[in-house]
Order: sequence, then structure tokens, then C-alpha cells
Amino acid sequence: MALAELPDVYPADLAPEPEALERGRLLFAGPCDFVAGALTVDVIPADTLPEIAFAGRSNVGKSSLINALTGRNTLARVSNTPGRTRQLNFFSLAQRVMLVDLPGYGYAEAPKSEVERWTELTRLYLKGRASLRRALLLVDARHGLKPADTPLMKMLDETAVSFQVVLTKADKLARKALAERLGETAAALKSHVAAHPAIHVTSAHEGTGIPVLRAALAALAEGGEP
Repeated sequence: MALAELPDVYPADLAPEPEALERGRLLFAGPCDFVAGALTVDVIPADTLPEIAFAGRSNVGKSSLINALTGRNTLARVSNTPGRTRQLNFFSLAQRVMLVDLPGYGYAEAPKSEVERWTELTRLYLKGRASLRRALLLVDARHGLKPADTPLMKMLDETAVSFQVVLTKADKLARKALAERLGETAAALKSHVAAHPAIHVTSAHEGTGIPVLRAALAALAEGGEP
């Protein structure tokens, strides 16, 4: 499912210039190193780089998307078991931007006390991180926004942390269904003041939207907007 095949689904104003696509490609072709896994607030690394956080429900595809963006199959651990990521994982990309893989919320195969621990850790990180340029809210395109996403979006509204929806697993939907999902997602985001209006459509499996998202993140790392 190439972007060129989805002109009525993927907004034309999201299409970056070739130069922006190349900057994104070069950034994500650089070295990407695991920095730390934080189980508690006191071991979160110092915020010396601009940061992009990846958030979403359990099993939404955060690790798969990070791997697709960086072109590495094993950088972030991929699992079919919901709740596998149980700490904040920090990855330094070309020493220019920090990618932060957050624990999934919603259903998870873990004790309730542990789920509560990593949920609170995520909340404290998102509310108090000065270097956080944007939180990416990953949403499974097959299911759309769910009630479990609402508390996070409300918290980001209240703390004025900019967030942007990234639809994952777009290859699992037919073209018409994907267009409908985009429309309903955009409508739901209008009530959230911290939500960026542009929605990214991606498939880690087929590569849909990956170059465009790389370009957008490279612009954020440089302190601007794509």
C-alpha cells in the first residue's frame, strides 16, 4: 500500500519536499544506540537532547514502528504479548534526538500493581520533561481511538504537551475503511487542544508512511515543523 495509491487518504499537505525526505532519511540512517531503561523516575537520563516519545495501547505496534523508522529489526523488542514493554526505553539517534519507547497502556499480561507502577512512571515523565518535543500517540488503524486513549490525551491537554496521532497497521485496512478511520480520528481530535491536526498513516510491515514520518521527526529534532 504505497502513499501514491492513497491520495484521498493521505493528506497532500503532509507530503514533504524531497529535501525534507532526504534529511529524514539521513537522520534515521545514523547510529541509534540504547541509552537506558528506566524503571523509576530517578534513573531517567538527563534531558540533553530533544525527545520524541512513542505512546499507545498495549500491542499497538510501538516497537515495530521504531524498528521500521530506524531500519533495524531488533532495536526495540517486538512481541505479540501485550504489556511486554514495562519501562521507559531511551534510544539516542545520531546523538541528535532521543526516541523514547513508553510502556503500553490498556490490556497487559502483568500484575495490576506493576501496570499501575509503569502507568504512573509514564505520567510523571510526560508531565515533567522539558526536552519533550512531541508525544506520538500510536493508534491501531483497525480499531481507531478507544476509551483507554482518553486519559492520556486529557493529561497531555492539561500539561500542554503536543501530541500527534500515528495510525499503525494501515496495511490491514482497505482503502475506503482507512479513509473513514482518518475522518473519524480527525473529528475526535478537534476536542483536544494539544493535538496536532495532521495524522500520520503508517505500516511498519509495508513501509507505508515511514519516509514521511522520518521527515517530520527530523524537522522536530531541528526545532521546527515539517
